[in-house]
Amino acid sequence: MMQRIWAFLDWCFFGPASTRSDPFGLLIRTLSYPYAVIRDLWHGDINLRAMGLVYTTLLSLIPLLAFSFAILKVFGAHHELEPIVYEFFKPVGADSATQLTARVMQFADRVSSGIVGSLGFALLAWTLLDTIKKVEDSFNYLWRVEQPRSFGRRIAEYLSLLIVGPLLLVAFIGLSHATMNSTPVQEVAKMPILDRLPGAAIAVAPYVMVTAFFMGMYMFVPNTRVQWRPAFVGALAGGFLWAAVGKMFTAFVVHATRLTIVYAGFAFIVVALLWTYLGWLILLAGAQLSFYIQNPTYLRVGLQELKLSCVELEQLALKMMYLVGQMHLTGTKRWTVNRMSRELQLPGIAVAKMARALERGGLVKITDDGEVLCARDIGRITVNEILEMARNLRSGHIAPRNAAVPTVDRLMDQLDSLRRERCGDMTLRNLIEESPPLLNGGVSSPR
Repeated sequence: MMQRIWAFLDWCFFGPASTRSDPFGLLIRTLSYPYAVIRDLWHGDINLRAMGLVYTTLLSLIPLLAFSFAILKVFGAHHELEPIVYEFFKPVGADSATQLTARVMQFADRVSSGIVGSLGFALLAWTLLDTIKKVEDSFNYLWRVEQPRSFGRRIAEYLSLLIVGPLLLVAFIGLSHATMNSTPVQEVAKMPILDRLPGAAIAVAPYVMVTAFFMGMYMFVPNTRVQWRPAFVGALAGGFLWAAVGKMFTAFVVHATRLTIVYAGFAFIVVALLWTYLGWLILLAGAQLSFYIQNPTYLRVGLQELKLSCVELEQLALKMMYLVGQMHLTGTKRWTVNRMSRELQLPGIAVAKMARALERGGLVKITDDGEVLCARDIGRITVNEILEMARNLRSGHIAPRNAAVPTVDRLMDQLDSLRRERCGDMTLRNLIEESPPLLNGGVSSPR
Protein backbone atom coordinates (compact mmCIF):
# COMPACT_ATOMS: atom_id res chain seq x y z
CA MET A 1 0.00 0.00 0.00
CA MET A 2 2.73 2.47 0.98
CA GLN A 3 4.68 1.67 -2.19
CA ARG A 4 1.65 2.65 -4.26
CA ILE A 5 1.28 5.90 -2.33
CA TRP A 6 4.94 6.82 -2.82
CA ALA A 7 4.73 5.86 -6.50
CA PHE A 8 1.71 8.13 -6.89
CA LEU A 9 3.48 11.01 -5.13
CA ASP A 10 6.55 10.50 -7.33
CA TRP A 11 4.32 10.73 -10.39
CA CYS A 12 2.74 13.93 -9.03
CA PHE A 13 6.04 15.67 -8.32
CA PHE A 14 8.23 14.27 -11.11
CA GLY A 15 5.68 13.40 -13.78
CA PRO A 16 4.40 15.48 -16.70
CA ALA A 17 3.19 18.29 -14.40
CA SER A 18 6.76 19.06 -13.32
CA THR A 19 7.78 19.89 -16.90
CA ARG A 20 5.14 22.55 -17.40
CA SER A 21 6.35 26.12 -17.90
CA ASP A 22 3.40 27.83 -16.20
CA PRO A 23 3.27 28.88 -12.51
CA PHE A 24 1.71 25.53 -11.57
CA GLY A 25 4.75 23.70 -12.96
CA LEU A 26 7.06 26.05 -11.06
CA LEU A 27 5.12 25.33 -7.86
CA ILE A 28 5.41 21.56 -8.41
CA ARG A 29 9.17 21.81 -9.00
CA THR A 30 9.59 23.94 -5.87
CA LEU A 31 7.57 21.57 -3.68
CA SER A 32 9.53 18.59 -5.00
CA TYR A 33 12.50 19.61 -2.81
CA PRO A 34 10.79 19.36 0.60
CA TYR A 35 8.92 16.29 -0.68
CA ALA A 36 12.22 14.55 -1.50
CA VAL A 37 13.59 15.31 1.98
CA ILE A 38 10.41 14.04 3.69
CA ARG A 39 10.50 10.90 1.52
CA ASP A 40 14.11 10.18 2.54
CA LEU A 41 13.28 10.76 6.22
CA TRP A 42 10.36 8.35 5.94
CA HIS A 43 12.52 5.59 4.49
CA GLY A 44 14.66 5.64 7.63
CA ASP A 45 18.30 5.89 6.53
CA ILE A 46 18.71 9.46 7.79
CA ASN A 47 16.91 8.56 11.03
CA LEU A 48 19.36 5.74 11.75
CA ARG A 49 22.34 8.04 11.25
CA ALA A 50 20.75 10.64 13.55
CA MET A 51 20.32 7.95 16.22
CA GLY A 52 23.96 6.96 15.86
CA LEU A 53 25.07 10.56 16.20
CA VAL A 54 23.13 10.86 19.47
CA TYR A 55 25.40 8.18 20.94
CA THR A 56 28.54 9.86 19.63
CA THR A 57 27.31 13.20 21.02
CA LEU A 58 27.14 11.71 24.50
CA LEU A 59 30.76 10.62 24.19
CA SER A 60 32.06 13.84 22.69
CA LEU A 61 30.14 16.62 24.45
CA ILE A 62 32.41 16.77 27.49
CA PRO A 63 35.68 16.48 25.46
CA LEU A 64 34.46 19.19 23.07
CA LEU A 65 33.67 21.62 25.86
CA ALA A 66 36.86 20.71 27.73
CA PHE A 67 38.93 21.34 24.62
CA SER A 68 37.15 24.65 24.10
CA PHE A 69 37.66 25.51 27.78
CA ALA A 70 41.38 24.91 27.51
CA ILE A 71 41.64 27.19 24.47
CA LEU A 72 39.37 29.97 25.72
CA LYS A 73 40.96 30.04 29.18
CA VAL A 74 44.04 31.53 27.54
CA PHE A 75 41.91 34.52 26.52
CA GLY A 76 39.80 34.54 29.70
CA ALA A 77 36.63 33.87 27.73
CA HIS A 78 35.77 30.32 28.80
CA HIS A 79 32.64 31.44 30.68
CA GLU A 80 31.12 32.54 27.37
CA LEU A 81 30.42 28.87 26.61
CA GLU A 82 27.78 28.53 29.32
CA PRO A 83 25.00 30.51 27.58
CA ILE A 84 25.71 28.57 24.37
CA VAL A 85 25.28 25.24 26.15
CA TYR A 86 22.14 26.53 27.85
CA GLU A 87 20.73 27.65 24.49
CA PHE A 88 21.25 24.13 23.11
CA PHE A 89 19.32 22.52 26.01
CA LYS A 90 16.75 25.32 26.27
CA PRO A 91 13.95 23.40 24.47
CA VAL A 92 13.96 20.71 27.19
CA GLY A 93 12.63 23.26 29.69
CA ALA A 94 14.18 25.98 31.83
CA ASP A 95 14.78 23.83 34.94
CA SER A 96 16.18 20.85 33.03
CA ALA A 97 18.30 23.10 30.82
CA THR A 98 19.78 24.85 33.86
CA GLN A 99 20.53 21.53 35.54
CA LEU A 100 22.09 19.99 32.43
CA THR A 101 24.14 23.09 31.68
CA ALA A 102 25.50 23.23 35.24
CA ARG A 103 26.55 19.57 35.20
CA VAL A 104 28.08 19.70 31.73
CA MET A 105 30.05 22.85 32.54
CA GLN A 106 31.23 21.35 35.83
CA PHE A 107 32.49 18.18 34.11
CA ALA A 108 34.13 20.14 31.31
CA ASP A 109 35.89 22.46 33.77
CA ARG A 110 37.28 19.48 35.68
CA VAL A 111 38.52 17.79 32.52
CA SER A 112 40.14 20.96 31.19
CA SER A 113 41.84 21.50 34.57
CA GLY A 114 43.79 18.25 34.15
CA ILE A 115 42.03 16.08 36.72
CA VAL A 116 41.80 13.10 34.38
CA GLY A 117 45.50 13.28 33.52
CA SER A 118 47.26 13.56 30.18
CA LEU A 119 46.43 10.00 29.12
CA GLY A 120 42.74 10.46 29.87
CA PHE A 121 42.67 13.78 28.07
CA ALA A 122 44.35 12.17 25.04
CA LEU A 123 41.67 9.48 25.00
CA LEU A 124 38.95 12.12 25.20
CA ALA A 125 40.57 14.05 22.34
CA TRP A 126 40.72 10.89 20.25
CA THR A 127 37.04 10.27 21.02
CA LEU A 128 36.30 13.80 19.85
CA LEU A 129 38.18 13.34 16.57
CA ASP A 130 36.44 10.02 15.98
CA THR A 131 33.08 11.68 16.58
CA ILE A 132 33.81 14.40 14.03
CA LYS A 133 34.74 11.64 11.56
CA LYS A 134 31.32 10.01 12.12
CA VAL A 135 29.67 13.36 11.43
CA GLU A 136 31.72 13.67 8.24
CA ASP A 137 30.71 10.14 7.21
CA SER A 138 27.03 11.04 7.62
CA PHE A 139 27.44 14.18 5.54
CA ASN A 140 29.42 12.30 2.90
CA TYR A 141 26.63 9.73 2.75
CA LEU A 142 24.05 12.45 2.10
CA TRP A 143 26.30 14.08 -0.50
CA ARG A 144 27.10 10.74 -2.20
CA VAL A 145 30.83 11.20 -1.53
CA GLU A 146 32.58 7.83 -1.72
CA GLN A 147 36.11 9.04 -0.87
CA PRO A 148 36.50 10.44 2.69
CA ARG A 149 39.31 12.70 3.80
CA SER A 150 42.71 11.12 4.18
CA PHE A 151 44.02 10.51 7.71
CA GLY A 152 46.50 13.40 7.48
CA ARG A 153 43.89 15.86 6.18
CA ARG A 154 41.44 14.70 8.79
CA ILE A 155 43.80 15.36 11.70
CA ALA A 156 44.96 18.74 10.34
CA GLU A 157 41.51 20.06 9.42
CA TYR A 158 39.73 18.73 12.49
CA LEU A 159 42.30 20.21 14.87
CA SER A 160 42.12 23.53 13.02
CA LEU A 161 38.33 23.47 13.36
CA LEU A 162 38.52 22.66 17.07
CA ILE A 163 40.95 25.51 17.70
CA VAL A 164 39.48 28.20 15.46
CA GLY A 165 35.79 27.32 15.97
CA PRO A 166 35.47 28.30 19.67
CA LEU A 167 37.46 31.49 19.08
CA LEU A 168 35.20 32.55 16.21
CA LEU A 169 32.09 31.70 18.21
CA VAL A 170 33.14 33.72 21.25
CA ALA A 171 34.37 36.55 19.03
CA PHE A 172 30.96 36.64 17.33
CA ILE A 173 29.21 36.82 20.70
CA GLY A 174 31.56 39.51 21.97
CA LEU A 175 31.15 41.55 18.80
CA SER A 176 27.37 41.26 19.06
CA HIS A 177 27.41 42.47 22.67
CA ALA A 178 29.75 45.33 21.77
CA THR A 179 27.52 46.35 18.88
CA MET A 180 24.35 46.29 20.99
CA ASN A 181 26.02 48.30 23.76
CA SER A 182 27.63 50.85 21.45
CA THR A 183 26.55 54.49 21.63
CA PRO A 184 25.05 54.70 18.08
CA VAL A 185 22.89 51.64 18.62
CA GLN A 186 21.78 52.87 22.03
CA GLU A 187 20.83 56.25 20.55
CA VAL A 188 18.85 54.57 17.77
CA ALA A 189 17.16 52.33 20.31
CA LYS A 190 15.78 55.40 22.09
CA MET A 191 13.70 56.36 19.05
CA PRO A 192 9.96 55.71 19.42
CA ILE A 193 9.58 52.81 16.99
CA LEU A 194 13.08 51.38 17.29
CA ASP A 195 13.09 51.06 21.07
CA ARG A 196 12.24 47.39 20.68
CA LEU A 197 15.29 46.75 18.51
CA PRO A 198 17.63 45.45 21.26
CA GLY A 199 15.04 42.99 22.55
CA ALA A 200 14.26 41.76 19.04
CA ALA A 201 17.96 41.39 18.23
CA ILE A 202 18.54 39.36 21.39
CA ALA A 203 15.58 37.13 20.54
CA VAL A 204 16.73 36.57 16.95
CA ALA A 205 20.45 36.12 17.76
CA PRO A 206 20.22 32.38 18.72
CA TYR A 207 18.52 31.54 15.42
CA VAL A 208 21.09 33.54 13.48
CA MET A 209 23.84 31.63 15.27
CA VAL A 210 22.15 28.29 14.52
CA THR A 211 21.77 29.21 10.83
CA ALA A 212 25.41 30.33 10.62
CA PHE A 213 26.54 27.14 12.37
CA PHE A 214 24.48 24.97 10.02
CA MET A 215 25.83 26.80 6.97
CA GLY A 216 29.41 26.30 8.14
CA MET A 217 28.75 22.59 8.68
CA TYR A 218 27.16 22.18 5.26
CA MET A 219 30.00 23.94 3.44
CA PHE A 220 33.08 22.51 5.16
CA VAL A 221 32.22 19.06 6.60
CA PRO A 222 31.42 17.11 3.38
CA ASN A 223 34.51 16.09 1.45
CA THR A 224 33.28 17.85 -1.68
CA ARG A 225 32.81 21.37 -2.97
CA VAL A 226 29.54 22.82 -1.66
CA GLN A 227 28.31 26.08 -3.12
CA TRP A 228 27.27 28.79 -0.67
CA ARG A 229 23.74 29.28 -2.03
CA PRO A 230 22.59 25.66 -1.47
CA ALA A 231 24.32 25.67 1.92
CA PHE A 232 22.56 28.92 2.89
CA VAL A 233 19.12 27.68 1.80
CA GLY A 234 19.59 24.41 3.70
CA ALA A 235 20.87 26.26 6.77
CA LEU A 236 17.97 28.72 6.64
CA ALA A 237 15.47 25.86 6.46
CA GLY A 238 17.31 24.02 9.23
CA GLY A 239 17.34 27.12 11.46
CA PHE A 240 13.61 27.64 10.92
CA LEU A 241 12.91 23.98 11.75
CA TRP A 242 15.16 24.22 14.82
CA ALA A 243 13.14 27.20 16.12
CA ALA A 244 9.74 25.67 15.31
CA VAL A 245 10.52 22.18 16.62
CA GLY A 246 12.22 23.68 19.69
CA LYS A 247 9.09 25.61 20.65
CA MET A 248 6.87 22.56 20.10
CA PHE A 249 9.25 20.35 22.06
CA THR A 250 9.30 22.82 24.96
CA ALA A 251 5.51 22.85 25.02
CA PHE A 252 5.49 19.05 24.98
CA VAL A 253 7.91 18.82 27.91
CA VAL A 254 5.94 21.34 29.95
CA HIS A 255 2.67 19.45 29.52
CA ALA A 256 4.06 15.88 29.56
CA THR A 257 3.70 15.27 33.30
CA ARG A 258 3.62 11.49 32.80
CA LEU A 259 7.23 11.60 31.63
CA THR A 260 8.33 12.87 35.04
CA ILE A 261 6.19 10.30 36.83
CA VAL A 262 7.62 7.34 34.87
CA TYR A 263 11.29 8.36 34.74
CA ALA A 264 11.42 10.37 37.99
CA GLY A 265 14.85 11.98 38.37
CA PHE A 266 16.04 10.67 35.00
CA ALA A 267 13.32 12.49 33.08
CA PHE A 268 15.55 15.40 32.12
CA ILE A 269 18.14 12.96 30.72
CA VAL A 270 15.52 11.23 28.57
CA VAL A 271 14.26 14.61 27.36
CA ALA A 272 17.83 15.68 26.56
CA LEU A 273 18.37 12.53 24.49
CA LEU A 274 15.15 13.12 22.56
CA TRP A 275 16.08 16.72 21.83
CA THR A 276 19.61 15.73 20.75
CA TYR A 277 18.11 13.22 18.32
CA LEU A 278 15.75 15.84 16.89
CA GLY A 279 18.64 18.29 16.58
CA TRP A 280 20.74 15.87 14.53
CA LEU A 281 17.69 14.95 12.45
CA ILE A 282 17.10 18.62 11.61
CA LEU A 283 20.79 19.13 10.81
CA LEU A 284 20.89 16.14 8.45
CA ALA A 285 17.58 17.09 6.82
CA GLY A 286 19.00 20.54 6.04
CA ALA A 287 22.11 18.93 4.59
CA GLN A 288 19.95 16.73 2.38
CA LEU A 289 18.04 19.78 1.17
CA SER A 290 21.33 21.56 0.36
CA PHE A 291 22.44 18.54 -1.64
CA TYR A 292 19.23 18.46 -3.69
CA ILE A 293 19.43 22.18 -4.43
CA GLN A 294 22.97 21.77 -5.75
CA ASN A 295 22.19 18.44 -7.47
CA PRO A 296 18.55 18.47 -8.64
CA THR A 297 19.11 15.40 -10.82
CA TYR A 298 19.01 13.29 -7.62
CA LEU A 299 15.54 14.46 -6.59
CA ARG A 300 13.70 11.48 -8.04
CA VAL A 301 16.33 8.85 -7.21
CA GLY A 302 16.83 9.97 -3.63
CA LEU A 303 19.01 7.77 -1.45
CA GLN A 304 18.31 4.66 -3.52
CA GLU A 305 21.26 3.07 -5.25
CA LEU A 306 21.12 3.76 -8.97
CA LYS A 307 21.63 0.59 -11.03
CA LEU A 308 21.94 1.02 -14.78
CA SER A 309 21.36 -1.84 -17.19
CA CYS A 310 24.06 -3.02 -19.59
CA VAL A 311 22.44 -1.11 -22.45
CA GLU A 312 22.27 2.08 -20.34
CA LEU A 313 25.91 1.70 -19.35
CA GLU A 314 26.96 1.40 -22.98
CA GLN A 315 24.89 4.44 -23.92
CA LEU A 316 26.32 6.44 -21.02
CA ALA A 317 29.91 5.58 -21.96
CA LEU A 318 29.35 6.55 -25.60
CA LYS A 319 27.57 9.78 -24.71
CA MET A 320 30.27 10.84 -22.24
CA MET A 321 33.04 10.10 -24.71
CA TYR A 322 31.09 11.96 -27.40
CA LEU A 323 30.87 15.09 -25.21
CA VAL A 324 34.52 14.93 -24.19
CA GLY A 325 35.66 14.24 -27.75
CA GLN A 326 33.52 17.07 -29.13
CA MET A 327 35.06 19.45 -26.60
CA HIS A 328 38.52 18.23 -27.62
CA LEU A 329 37.75 18.75 -31.30
CA THR A 330 36.01 22.15 -31.11
CA GLY A 331 37.88 23.67 -28.16
CA THR A 332 34.71 24.57 -26.24
CA LYS A 333 34.34 24.77 -22.46
CA ARG A 334 35.68 21.72 -20.68
CA TRP A 335 33.24 19.23 -19.27
CA THR A 336 33.07 18.36 -15.58
CA VAL A 337 31.21 15.47 -13.97
CA ASN A 338 28.55 17.83 -12.62
CA ARG A 339 28.02 19.49 -16.00
CA MET A 340 27.75 16.12 -17.68
CA SER A 341 25.21 14.89 -15.15
CA ARG A 342 23.06 17.96 -15.79
CA GLU A 343 23.43 17.61 -19.57
CA LEU A 344 22.63 13.89 -19.57
CA GLN A 345 19.97 14.29 -16.83
CA LEU A 346 21.51 11.54 -14.73
CA PRO A 347 22.59 11.53 -11.06
CA GLY A 348 26.20 12.57 -10.64
CA ILE A 349 27.21 9.32 -8.95
CA ALA A 350 26.44 7.34 -12.14
CA VAL A 351 28.44 9.77 -14.28
CA ALA A 352 31.28 9.85 -11.73
CA LYS A 353 31.56 6.04 -11.66
CA MET A 354 31.65 5.86 -15.44
CA ALA A 355 34.24 8.67 -15.58
CA ARG A 356 36.50 6.72 -13.21
CA ALA A 357 36.01 3.57 -15.28
CA LEU A 358 36.93 5.46 -18.47
CA GLU A 359 39.99 6.82 -16.69
CA ARG A 360 41.07 3.33 -15.61
CA GLY A 361 40.62 2.22 -19.22
CA GLY A 362 42.99 4.94 -20.42
CA LEU A 363 40.32 6.76 -22.44
CA VAL A 364 40.05 9.94 -20.34
CA LYS A 365 41.91 11.69 -17.57
CA ILE A 366 40.31 13.62 -14.70
CA THR A 367 42.05 16.75 -13.46
CA ASP A 368 42.20 17.98 -9.87
CA ASP A 369 39.41 20.43 -10.72
CA GLY A 370 37.14 17.57 -11.81
CA GLU A 371 37.45 18.28 -15.54
CA VAL A 372 37.24 15.26 -17.86
CA LEU A 373 39.71 15.32 -20.77
CA CYS A 374 40.62 12.89 -23.53
CA ALA A 375 43.66 10.81 -22.64
CA ARG A 376 44.43 9.96 -26.28
CA ASP A 377 43.82 11.26 -29.75
CA ILE A 378 40.11 10.86 -30.58
CA GLY A 379 41.09 9.46 -33.98
CA ARG A 380 42.69 6.47 -32.22
CA ILE A 381 39.86 5.69 -29.80
CA THR A 382 37.51 3.19 -31.40
CA VAL A 383 33.83 2.85 -30.62
CA ASN A 384 34.35 -0.83 -30.02
CA GLU A 385 36.94 -0.02 -27.34
CA ILE A 386 34.45 2.20 -25.51
CA LEU A 387 31.76 -0.48 -25.67
CA GLU A 388 34.18 -3.15 -24.43
CA MET A 389 35.05 -1.00 -21.45
CA ALA A 390 31.37 -0.40 -20.59
CA ARG A 391 30.41 -4.06 -21.03
CA ASN A 392 33.19 -5.23 -18.72
CA LEU A 393 32.54 -2.66 -16.00
CA ARG A 394 32.72 -4.44 -12.64
CA SER A 395 31.42 -3.51 -9.20
CA GLY A 396 34.81 -3.96 -7.54
CA HIS A 397 33.84 -7.16 -5.73
CA ILE A 398 35.46 -10.51 -6.35
CA ALA A 399 33.83 -12.10 -9.39
CA PRO A 400 32.24 -15.49 -8.79
CA ARG A 401 33.64 -18.52 -10.56
CA ASN A 402 32.11 -18.72 -14.02
CA ALA A 403 31.18 -22.30 -14.86
CA ALA A 404 31.78 -23.24 -18.49
CA VAL A 405 28.72 -24.01 -20.62
CA PRO A 406 30.14 -24.66 -24.13
CA THR A 407 26.98 -23.85 -26.10
CA VAL A 408 26.40 -20.54 -24.29
CA ASP A 409 30.10 -19.62 -24.43
CA ARG A 410 30.21 -20.19 -28.20
CA LEU A 411 27.08 -18.06 -28.68
CA MET A 412 28.56 -15.20 -26.64
CA ASP A 413 31.83 -15.38 -28.58
CA GLN A 414 29.90 -15.20 -31.85
CA LEU A 415 27.91 -12.19 -30.66
CA ASP A 416 31.10 -10.41 -29.59
CA SER A 417 32.72 -11.17 -32.94
CA LEU A 418 29.69 -9.88 -34.82
CA ARG A 419 29.67 -6.67 -32.79
CA ARG A 420 33.38 -6.06 -33.40
CA GLU A 421 32.92 -6.80 -37.07
CA ARG A 422 29.92 -4.50 -37.38
CA CYS A 423 31.67 -1.61 -35.62
CA GLY A 424 34.69 -2.10 -37.82
CA ASP A 425 37.22 0.73 -37.56
CA MET A 426 34.76 3.43 -36.49
CA THR A 427 36.54 5.91 -34.23
CA LEU A 428 35.33 8.53 -31.82
CA ARG A 429 36.26 11.21 -34.36
CA ASN A 430 34.01 9.53 -36.95
CA LEU A 431 31.17 9.49 -34.45
CA ILE A 432 31.59 13.19 -33.60
CA GLU A 433 31.88 14.32 -37.21
CA GLU A 434 28.72 12.34 -38.01
CA SER A 435 30.37 10.70 -40.99
CA PRO A 436 31.17 7.19 -39.78
CA PRO A 437 32.25 4.67 -42.37
CA LEU A 438 29.52 2.30 -43.52
CA LEU A 439 29.37 -0.71 -41.27
CA ASN A 440 30.45 -4.12 -42.55
CA GLY A 441 31.70 -2.97 -45.90
CA GLY A 442 28.66 -0.85 -46.80
CA VAL A 443 25.86 -3.15 -45.64
CA SER A 444 23.63 -1.04 -43.40
CA SER A 445 21.66 -3.88 -41.88
CA PRO A 446 21.85 -7.65 -41.74
CA ARG A 447 19.57 -9.63 -43.92
